[in-house]
Amino acid sequence: MPVDIGWQPIVDAWFASDCGRRLVAHLAQRRAAGVLIYPPDPLLALRLTPLSRTRVVILGQDPYHGPGQAEGLAFSVPAGVKPPPSLRNIFKELQRDLGLLPPASGHLAAWAQRGVLLLNTCLSVEAGAPASHAKLGWERLTDALIEAAASDPAPKVFMLWGLHAQAKAGLIAAIGPQHLLLQANHPSPLSALRPPQPFIGCGHFSQAANWLKNRARDIDWVL
Repeated sequence: MPVDIGWQPIVDAWFASDCGRRLVAHLAQRRAAGVLIYPPDPLLALRLTPLSRTRVVILGQDPYHGPGQAEGLAFSVPAGVKPPPSLRNIFKELQRDLGLLPPASGHLAAWAQRGVLLLNTCLSVEAGAPASHAKLGWERLTDALIEAAASDPAPKVFMLWGLHAQAKAGLIAAIGPQHLLLQANHPSPLSALRPPQPFIGCGHFSQAANWLKNRARDIDWVL
């Protein structure tokens, strides 16, 4: 299944590059060795959220490494899977900020279909081995996707949670000064309440909604 037409040239160029070919070969070798690799569809975010409809970009680091959790949308898990701690903290902040009760499911496809690009900077991981595919080449692709989103003139909100995501702030600001950058600690229990920018209490959901509404680009956070 192809990705959205707005993202397709970027994806095609990456797959045709030496970097892309090396990573694809590495994934094939690891699978042949019997290694489980998640998620089953690493490009799902690019299928559900067209570039032309992107209003918010939430950057994650790499997919969940537990069985049945990762699905190709940052922080999201399939329906019926217990939300991991980071996602539970996202729901806590959503309730604190907007008064929305935690949803029954941790599946965030509704956000993706409304224009929230749920993008991890690394798009695959080996079972039980967090960051196992970091710095193997996915970042070349996801940096190009971030650049494309920042280059698009339509105003967007970039939510950068944690140091890994915040490392992209300069890239985004240099390309798209018309966008809003919101930064906070990662929603992980290890950092969600810690200074300098606690995630719990950051108010990013209401800030994004208000900023976009003032630019005739509202966003619905209800799940």
